[in-house]
Amino acid sequence: MKRIVSLVRKAIDEYGMIRENERVAVGVSGGKDSMVLLNALANLSRYHPKNFTVVGVAIDPGFGGDYSIVEEFAEKIGVECHVKKTQFKEIIFDERKEQSPCSLCSKMRRGALNDMAKEYGCDTLALGHHQDDVLETFFLSLLYEGRVNCFSPFTYLDRSRVTQIRPMIYVRETDIKSVVKRCNIPVMPKVCPVDGTTKRADMKEIIKDLEKKTTPGLKKRLFHAVSSSGIDGWRDF
Repeated sequence: MKRIVSLVRKAIDEYGMIRENERVAVGVSGGKDSMVLLNALANLSRYHPKNFTVVGVAIDPGFGGDYSIVEEFAEKIGVECHVKKTQFKEIIFDERKEQSPCSLCSKMRRGALNDMAKEYGCDTLALGHHQDDVLETFFLSLLYEGRVNCFSPFTYLDRSRVTQIRPMIYVRETDIKSVVKRCNIPVMPKVCPVDGTTKRADMKEIIKDLEKKTTPGLKKRLFHAVSSSGIDGWRDF
């Protein structure tokens, strides 16, 4: 956990993600990434010179997940937490019957999280994307959109007036999985009906196979390529 907190602090300090004495909302899905981020920021807030406060915000999309797991964990680590129930599942799967639901679901969840952040006095929303997510997004954009692009570590959204930050860009997914086991961090079971069948899951396997079979060290070089590419919001430190 100390390593992850250190890498989260590195991202926060290098990109100036958090301001003095502000309330930072953390989007918590109940999965391993967001639960580890919530824990890391809670730890960091106790001694970081910016003296920020962490607030957990969670969207229940209606897939039947038990969000008491999130609330109980937040209480255990001393973090304020709020869960909002929605009808996203009915809208996306039952009414619209989306064949490729991930994009719409992501937009709806992100918009709802932005609204929750503002509702609870937070101008900044922290999201749990890690280094592997960076590489997968880069590959998705390259192969399916024909452009060199990726989400930004730090983005100000004019419409919602919320700044989205991704403090775990230096953290590997393997480190997250390890700390979940070592620190007994609770994780909600996956309940999304399309989990593991998306193009992102395909990108994960492609990158994994390339690094294992033909190109050792691929992930490290790819991340350096993204961070030094000049893509909007990225800087090579």
